[in-house]
Amino acid sequence: MGADVRRCYNLVMDLSATFRALRHKNFRLFIYGQSISLTGTWMQQIAVGWLVYRLTGSAMLLGMTGFLGQLPAAFFSPLAGVFADRYDKRKLLIWVQVLAMIQAALLAVLTLSGHVQAWHVIALGVLLGFSNAFDMPVRQSFFVEMIGSREDLPNAIALNSSMVNAARLVGPSLAGIAIASFGEGVCFLLNALSYIAVISALMRMDITPKERPLKNKEILAELAEGFRYINALPLKYIVLLLGMVSLLGMSYQVLMPVYAKEALGGGPKTLGWLVCAIGVGALTMAVYLAGLKERFKLCGYIPYAAIVMGSAIAILSFSRSLWFSLIFMALAGAGMMTQIAASNTLLQTCSHDHMRGRVMSFYAFSFVGMGPFGSLLAGSVAGWLGVRNSFLLSGAACIIGGLLFIKKLPDLKELVRERLFS
Repeated sequence: MGADVRRCYNLVMDLSATFRALRHKNFRLFIYGQSISLTGTWMQQIAVGWLVYRLTGSAMLLGMTGFLGQLPAAFFSPLAGVFADRYDKRKLLIWVQVLAMIQAALLAVLTLSGHVQAWHVIALGVLLGFSNAFDMPVRQSFFVEMIGSREDLPNAIALNSSMVNAARLVGPSLAGIAIASFGEGVCFLLNALSYIAVISALMRMDITPKERPLKNKEILAELAEGFRYINALPLKYIVLLLGMVSLLGMSYQVLMPVYAKEALGGGPKTLGWLVCAIGVGALTMAVYLAGLKERFKLCGYIPYAAIVMGSAIAILSFSRSLWFSLIFMALAGAGMMTQIAASNTLLQTCSHDHMRGRVMSFYAFSFVGMGPFGSLLAGSVAGWLGVRNSFLLSGAACIIGGLLFIKKLPDLKELVRERLFS
């Protein structure tokens, strides 16, 4: 009897540790609002890919859509980090969400009225790209202000990743059903409405005003200062690997509509299941990382996560079975989430407060800014060699990147040990 009580007590304690960042009111509001908004975001992402492919039937244009939609992040994410260090992050995030809501509403009107064309989707994707360029650096560096505790920061990052991937499970599934039943326009409309939740959550937060540095430097000078800061530390290896994997590995996701149709002979529901499987793997690892107490282990997780992800993508290039593909999509999602969450946590933990916005802007540049070039490259390779060969090359790139990173682990571990235990 006593042993059963102890096991129950330990289980409760483990669950409490896994969700400890939710004890902060501001973070709870953020999670509730963002979970609704991101469900709509994933619905729109699936619908955009399917709509472009339905209108054009071109893998090249599908890649071009991803390229142009993410291109603003390549140019503006680093600048967004400077703004995050200078100005009120909550107000910046509210304006970012409003802009994204307007984009989704315009896309819904065009599609539901039957006037949508491929160039409309591409142009509005560029508009959303400007919003996203500022969203990630500001949002990631806002975590410390939301929770007010550096100790709970890794848990908050992991729980945020869990929420993102829970939305990845729900959103694509709903999108597949909605597209098959009503068309893509309903997904865009629901996404526009979903932004109300996150905007309301941000407005209800109680944020303690922080003293910000005097704006006595030009923006480009501050940006250069951030570059010198990260370049002088082993953190640059995290950013470089993430950029390589984003450019050559994660770009397989833009080809999901082509893979669902040409490799597996499916439709929008198949596409929804594939993206959902990525979310299952990613969510599983995000929950695991949320309960992880030893942050030092994250150093070793980064390269091996890239290798696992690359191996899964490469194996997918040979699959002709939906169920087989779902298993390896889940493994790819698990590897992807582990690398992203571990990289995010170490960058935030090891950077100083006054530099965090700029450090996270380089994280966003590597993660999101490399995406457009990866999308264009993936679309070009798929159009030339086929979607299966594109997957194979993407997987190989991730494996090579992970193997190269292993050589830099000693330097990174020394820095993390210094920042965590000094």
